[in-house]
Amino acid sequence: MTPADRPIRPQLSFVGRLRIFLEMIKFSHSIFAMPFALIGAFLASRRIGLTWPGWTRLGLVVVCMVLARTFAMTFNRLADRRLDARNPRTLRRPSVTGEISAPFMAGLLVLTGLLFIGATGLFYVLKQNIFPLLLSAPVLAWIAGYSLTKRFTWLCHFVLGISLGLAPVSAWIAIVPPHGPAVDPQILLLGIAVTFWTAGFDILYALQDMQVDRSEKLSSIPAKIGIGKSLWVSRLCHLLTIMAMTAFGSGWLGGMPLGVLFWIGLAAVLILLVVEQSLVKANDISKVNLAFMTVNGLVGLVFGTLAIAAVLLH
Repeated sequence: MTPADRPIRPQLSFVGRLRIFLEMIKFSHSIFAMPFALIGAFLASRRIGLTWPGWTRLGLVVVCMVLARTFAMTFNRLADRRLDARNPRTLRRPSVTGEISAPFMAGLLVLTGLLFIGATGLFYVLKQNIFPLLLSAPVLAWIAGYSLTKRFTWLCHFVLGISLGLAPVSAWIAIVPPHGPAVDPQILLLGIAVTFWTAGFDILYALQDMQVDRSEKLSSIPAKIGIGKSLWVSRLCHLLTIMAMTAFGSGWLGGMPLGVLFWIGLAAVLILLVVEQSLVKANDISKVNLAFMTVNGLVGLVFGTLAIAAVLLH
């Protein structure tokens, strides 16, 4: 019997397993993409002449974001269970040790998927917007499919980036009614910024597993080109992030120019990304977790707060 096949310890209650499960999927990391979804929601509201999205729409956006991420992370832990058992960094995950069983994760996967589809359906029931429901299954397929891409392409980091980059675009689609304006180029620029930001920090995070990826014949940029070159690819991604955020805030291509609070937020992001890149060196990747968790959490919180304030004050 492999570690991944061990049964759940009988003393763990459902609540206990759920708590361990939420810790395992880093539930608190929902904060990474959430601020960008909220920016999309507030910007879309202003685009259709509303001061703000309203509690119903805003609440549904938040619920959909949390459910989508939980679905994606559950699929990831379920799909990678046996790979994780062969990786020294991940072999103590509850999905590997047996504290959280495959049937338990499969059940939560189905539940969160159905709840997500149901939540998107409420946009139609309550706001007569059918598009979130129509796009719900393709979105779930994309964000779950990321977990499989490292088995065949080093572009997996960008697939993950697009998964988070969909957040502001999806929020826009959810807020704007079907007869309203099409998806604005401005919100696409924010989606592009999130895509490159995510890909950049995911490349750094993947440095920890470079040797394991090579031995398992898994694809990643570090496994393909090594640490030094990977750092430069990550830096390029974050440079493109700043460029896309600049274009977003300037109202390029006919969007809404944002005020001084946005530019303060962008300056903070620039500083934080420089700090993040400085924490990880070719000869020392020991601070990857600090760069990944703390700095990126601050990027989302600071930028999201100031960008939303800039939209509201426009």
